[in-house]
Amino acid sequence: MKKLITITFVFLLGIPALFAADNRQKEEDRLNDAGLAMKEILNTPENIPRELLDKAKCIVVVPSVLKAAFIVGGSYGRGTMVCRSGKDFSGSWGSPAMYALEGASVGFQLGGEATDFVFLIMNERGVDSLLNSKVKLGADASIAAGPVGRAAAADTDAYMRSEILSYSRSRGLFAGISLEGSTLRPDDDGNEALYGRRLSARTIIRGPSPTPPEAARNLISNLDAASPHLKA
Repeated sequence: MKKLITITFVFLLGIPALFAADNRQKEEDRLNDAGLAMKEILNTPENIPRELLDKAKCIVVVPSVLKAAFIVGGSYGRGTMVCRSGKDFSGSWGSPAMYALEGASVGFQLGGEATDFVFLIMNERGVDSLLNSKVKLGADASIAAGPVGRAAAADTDAYMRSEILSYSRSRGLFAGISLEGSTLRPDDDGNEALYGRRLSARTIIRGPSPTPPEAARNLISNLDAASPHLKA
């Protein structure tokens, strides 16, 4: 009987560790998915104009969101935000913070196909808004459907007035999309699962930043290759 009690006690002690490992794996899978989505988008002929990517302070990637899920209250997509390092966001791309996208708009009701969403955060006001709390797009932070391809280069100054530029990719098509009424917020539970301790998105982005997890290598390396330096 004593042996059985000991085994049961040890088993119960191990349950939290098992849950923690499973939750970490889920966040690592999301980072891998975000890296794959970003790589495919950057290799799309009509993709994000390089002039805009070079001026972005941060980028949010939310991979494989099922738009039909937004019809049901409480459903949301989960992804990550990566910012350039340094006080003025001029360095290489840094450690990722996990984020959640919640859709309250009927604009999501476009079918059941999976969609990747990408957000360019163009200025420090937009970054600070996202680091502080849940942000309602179009109300708490200005947002516009981002242009695609080289033909949009001449109009990039007009887009710089927006704090966030949004894009979507579905069925192989990549385009700007308006997501006003939706919200972006830090995923505190996701960050804790990924880094093994309670860290705010602000600490991860602004520092002292934790070491980027291995699962983020693909995403960060693709961003560094595509846009290694911030251009004013």
